[in-house]
Amino acid sequence: MATSTIFSLSCTPKSALLAKPKSHTLSPCMSLLSPQVGQRSLFHPLRNNIVSPISMKPKRNHVEGLVKASMNNKNVEVFSKEHLAVSLAKYVADLSNKFIKERGQFTIVLSAGSIKYLRKLVEPPYANTIVWSKWHIFWVDEKVVPKTHVDSNYKLAYDGFISKVPIPLHNVNTIDDSLPADGAADVYETTLKRLVTSNVIAKSPATGFPNFDLVLLDMGHDGHVASLFPGHPALDENKKWVTFLTNAPTPPPERITFTLPVINASSNIAMVVTGAGKADAVYSALLEAPSDYKLPAQLVSPKGELKWFLDKGAATRLL
Repeated sequence: MATSTIFSLSCTPKSALLAKPKSHTLSPCMSLLSPQVGQRSLFHPLRNNIVSPISMKPKRNHVEGLVKASMNNKNVEVFSKEHLAVSLAKYVADLSNKFIKERGQFTIVLSAGSIKYLRKLVEPPYANTIVWSKWHIFWVDEKVVPKTHVDSNYKLAYDGFISKVPIPLHNVNTIDDSLPADGAADVYETTLKRLVTSNVIAKSPATGFPNFDLVLLDMGHDGHVASLFPGHPALDENKKWVTFLTNAPTPPPERITFTLPVINASSNIAMVVTGAGKADAVYSALLEAPSDYKLPAQLVSPKGELKWFLDKGAATRLL
């Protein structure tokens, strides 16, 4: 097993954090390449090769720092890509066991960028301990293409892990790809409402929206989540559960997507973001000073827990 490194961060006060770091300079919490800042050690070798992330949760009585001052107490962890998959698998498996014990079902919503990091679920110890028959799978967004198409999120998930574990296919809820985008969105919303009525999906008592146990999101380089793009009218939809696009800014143009209120009604959301190309969007979503303009990722604010799983590339500007 590859070794990993754990980093304990000590950050600057709020006033310093809100200023963007200059090019080629260290960010507020310094660089992975710098073992010390003044007298403070910023990292220590991981002992016993135990997989452990960077924890950015604020400590009591700690000086206002990265999370408390500028990240609104979000739970952010940073891994190598391999260890991200390991940690995400454990996180998903633990929630699966929790909700199956409490509700007898586990409702999980997938996104394209998160699917490949679920590969560890088909390996021991999870493959043989998860009660797959109690899983109900949904997609936070989907391209309106045939299920066999290379752009299909269903195909990505089916080939990646669904076909390798005993999940009943009638528990895998995807769109009717024979319909145009508007029809596919309406039928998918009808499916969700039927499953809420039958108590497969819990219902949010506060909003009446479906209360999924876990939503796995990824984020684009422009800060979009699901198929909710910056400045697109779909981002403002607050009545429908599922809406559609015929002019998505990235191909294919026809898509369906959960609306923001449905995403935020979830019990748990994991934001899985990887790649240095998204580092600026991650920085903007987590560290920039508040403003009237918000990226779609900044509007994700569930009643339950929001946890960020980042690889080192995506976290470049945070470290």
